[in-house]
Amino acid sequence: QIQLVQSGGGLVQAGGSLRLSCAASGRTVSPYTMGWIRQVLGKEREFVAAVSWTGATAYYEDSVKGRFTITRDNAEDTVYLQMNSLKPEDTAVYYCEAALRTTMAPYPGFSEDDLWGQGSQVTVSK
Repeated sequence: QIQLVQSGGGLVQAGGSLRLSCAASGRTVSPYTMGWIRQVLGKEREFVAAVSWTGATAYYEDSVKGRFTITRDNAEDTVYLQMNSLKPEDTAVYYCEAALRTTMAPYPGFSEDDLWGQGSQVTVSK
């Protein structure tokens, strides 16, 4: 059974950096677009970033462009989110997801039907 296991996250001051990791087990996720989605308590999930199955194309939500970088290592079946210049408004639970609906295709957007990690709390203090 395929699973996504996240690590990283935590508490950091504004302007600081954190890195999230998301490792797949049970089956490779190399054919699938991978993404990071965040959610603030009481609000809907929000797209943050995604990376194509080859790693050649990255997609970003406007507010994180230039600050966050998504990468993947298909040999390790792991996707990363490097977050720099963090702001208090970046505080949320971050989820990685694998878009299993399509293979070797552009990012289709996230769906509740995707495969999801367990979530990682990121808290940015002022």
